[in-house]
Amino acid sequence: MNNRNLLKGLLLIAIALAFGLQALHYPIGQFARAGPGLFPLLVSGLLLLLGLTIVVRALLADGVPPNFNIRNIALVLGSLCGFAIFSKYLNMTAGIVFMVFCSTLAGTSYSVVRNLKIAAFLIAVAFVFQKLLGLQLPLY
Repeated sequence: MNNRNLLKGLLLIAIALAFGLQALHYPIGQFARAGPGLFPLLVSGLLLLLGLTIVVRALLADGVPPNFNIRNIALVLGSLCGFAIFSKYLNMTAGIVFMVFCSTLAGTSYSVVRNLKIAAFLIAVAFVFQKLLGLQLPLY
């Protein structure tokens, strides 16, 4: 298989099916009174539609050969692991800042100002989740 977009679509379909089939083991409920399986089923259904769209587009367009940059994969995985460690042992705000600054090393351009803006936005979203939704997030 020598088509990067086809691989992306098939991976999204596989992830959607894995989570969607697991969501069927929980009560779905109704939209007025949702069960615990409704939200994961809806999200996996949207992900399945996205994956199918990518596969169809990949079959109609010219193929782009896949390229795997191990350094970038390691940077993104390391930033996620660092986020989890910082969040557990320090606080989530430090974890978000670490994740943003570490994961953007995998990109083609690096901007401290852009990273600060992204980190500030993600921290603001986390504060909204904590204050308005009542989630127990260790932000400070």
